[in-house]
Amino acid sequence: MKAVGYYKYLPIEHPESLLDLEVLKPSPQGRDILVEVKAISVNPADPIVRAYDNKVGEPPYILGWDVAGVVVQVGPECTLFRPGDGVFYAGSLIRPGGNSEFHVVDERIVGRKPSTLDFANAASLPLTTITAWESLFDRLLISQNPEANRNKSILMIGAAGGVGSIALQLAKLAGLTVIGTASRPESIQWVKELGADFVINHYEPFLPQLQKIGFDHVDYIFCMNNTDQHWNNMKEVISPQGKICLIVENEAPIALGLLKSKSVTVVWETMFTRSTFQTEDIEEQHRLLNRLAELVDEGKIRTAVTERMSPINAANLKLAHAKIESGQAIGKIVLEHFN
Repeated sequence: MKAVGYYKYLPIEHPESLLDLEVLKPSPQGRDILVEVKAISVNPADPIVRAYDNKVGEPPYILGWDVAGVVVQVGPECTLFRPGDGVFYAGSLIRPGGNSEFHVVDERIVGRKPSTLDFANAASLPLTTITAWESLFDRLLISQNPEANRNKSILMIGAAGGVGSIALQLAKLAGLTVIGTASRPESIQWVKELGADFVINHYEPFLPQLQKIGFDHVDYIFCMNNTDQHWNNMKEVISPQGKICLIVENEAPIALGLLKSKSVTVVWETMFTRSTFQTEDIEEQHRLLNRLAELVDEGKIRTAVTERMSPINAANLKLAHAKIESGQAIGKIVLEHFN
């Protein structure tokens, strides 16, 4: 089968950084399903994992953690899906990624594709939505009941990206006042279109900007951008007994003691935790994605696709990786069709 992968890390500009390959078609075992891949999308995780020293299995290595497709075969222990089902999912870091014509994945982290979306739009959702959903509702413990969140605020740092685009919509559904950060005219406009109540610039001090729009502090902060760059701003504007969720690893030590007087909770999120450690609640991602599909089909969540490419090949994936690595991407880049 066709796939896109690599043998060793090389800068994305190198002609062999990503290659068109022919690899063996996998077979599902246990609770695995075999999916014919119709579309994929690209995330910051792709170039990050491409640079890792520790890889899964033997080369060539295959990336890709956003897939939409059709189930063609199920393992002997499967109970959730049958051949012919349309599905979408983000996959796992401990197995090969989905940048291939066929892909094997544990059914417990797979959802039913929204019926109102084509495969390309569906492929844009899983990783960012799981990250956003778990950050807001599992890590920050925000209620999904709008009445419980009346007069509560959340600051979303990096709101124009893939995760931010979904997190913003989920937070609005939960009844929060959302303050997003963005810096360029196009990203500011994007954040406003998605429903942000206010937008501030993350290259300027936060507190004066918040005070101008009537806030001395915020109840929650979801930082999807450079943790080191924004830490001092976060500690200044988080409310007493507030909560901060981080998804970008810090390079310098974090001065957590600065938050002691406020009794602030700081939590981490990675959507791969459940699949990597095979946690007892791993099937929560299946239920989460099914609930997302319902919200999409009800018109309550929109996709964040800003660019579509075809076909799925090394040349187009190099272009997508380069855009992600530039740090200037807005929304999601999706690729569809292997032929």
